[in-house]
Amino acid sequence: MKRLCHLARLRALSLFLLGGAALALTAGASDKIVVKGSDTLGAKLMPRLKEEFIAIKKAKGETVTFEIAAEGSRTGIAAIIDGKADLAMSSRELQSSEMSAARAHGVNLKAIPVGVDGIAVIVNKDNPLDGLSLREVEMIFTGDIDDWSAISPVSGKISTYTRNTSSGTYSLFQSLALHRRDYSPFAQKLAGNEQIAAEVAHNPRGIGYVGLAYTHNPGVKVLAIDGMMPSNESYPLARPLYFYVNVNEEHPPVVQEFIDFILSPEGQAVVESVDFLPASRLKEIYPELAAD
Repeated sequence: MKRLCHLARLRALSLFLLGGAALALTAGASDKIVVKGSDTLGAKLMPRLKEEFIAIKKAKGETVTFEIAAEGSRTGIAAIIDGKADLAMSSRELQSSEMSAARAHGVNLKAIPVGVDGIAVIVNKDNPLDGLSLREVEMIFTGDIDDWSAISPVSGKISTYTRNTSSGTYSLFQSLALHRRDYSPFAQKLAGNEQIAAEVAHNPRGIGYVGLAYTHNPGVKVLAIDGMMPSNESYPLARPLYFYVNVNEEHPPVVQEFIDFILSPEGQAVVESVDFLPASRLKEIYPELAAD
């Protein structure tokens, strides 16, 4: 009898402890947002948005965590189609193959424009050039021109740096600047904007392209294209920046809260702090979006 009473007390204590542990886990639990995709958005903008949003939630006594992977627009869109991300960062619009894949998986991707970026063409700070024509950009990156003497007072083989093929910037630059021609087979493909800026800064004969957030990196100089700098509204290499969300999937409320924050004045101030133009400028720069 005493043994049975002892066992009963042990069971009651175990249930109490398990219940307490469950309460502790619930109390310490936090919302999590998984964001994957574009390096242009993910390397500098997303960390700042994350910090600001976490601070806002903390002031309310709430906790949120993020999982961020900035490995290219294609990887983010693939992740959201596969159900492995809440939001996909993209520096370009969806491709037809991605739309087909989304439909096949019952995914309905909604584009949320969050800002405007310009693809800046950069050279080493000691390069005497101040600008190029769009045609010259095409000829350099396709390999038609391979020596600086063809377009500048200096000579030497041109070292061309591009993003890798998973990058939205890679495909968009190919469309806007190269008229969909192939890149030079001698172009060096790098993983991110930071790497391109670093290579150009250390190579007097280097040329590459980066998002506006990387134009202040030491050792590089931004070239005007057809007489226009990236801040000009008519700059030929401008592009909208997007977050994509699957509207067919039910997300935790914190995901919508984060989207609302990005589009709020506070969130858009963060967008501008990394040298992007705010989303409010989209319809001014892209009149075709006025009907959206």
